[in-house]
This record gives sequence, C-alpha cells and structure tokens, in this order.
Amino acid sequence: MLRWSAKKLSEMSRVSLPTIQRMEGARGLLRSSVESVMKIEQALEDAGIAFIDEDEKLGPGVRLRKSGRE
Repeated sequence: MLRWSAKKLSEMSRVSLPTIQRMEGARGLLRSSVESVMKIEQALEDAGIAFIDEDEKLGPGVRLRKSGRE
C-alpha cells in the first residue's frame, strides 16, 4: 500500500533491516520482540495505514487512510 522497501520500513520504524528481513521471511508464528513489532506498527500507522480488527464475519485487515491519522 505504501510501496516501501524493507530499507524504508527499517528507517521509518528504527528496526534493523536484518530484523525486518527475518520477520518477512518467517513462516508460521512470528518470533520477534514485542518492541520491534510495536515500532513497525507505529511507523505504518504514522504513514496512514489503518489496522482493522476481525469481527464475526471477516478476518483482520488493513486499509489506507484517506488523509493522515484521524
């Protein structure tokens, strides 16, 4: 959605590039620190990504905000 490279995500989240690459290549449960995941989530939210909780009909998802944070 943002068309960010792993390097850009690393810069924006302040999580090391090797950590992001390891997370991207992981299969199954993610094995990473809560701090790293929270930094990445915050960077994505700051850039306009909205995380959507699952409900009884649909699973979780993401969408791009129209303009910044609301």
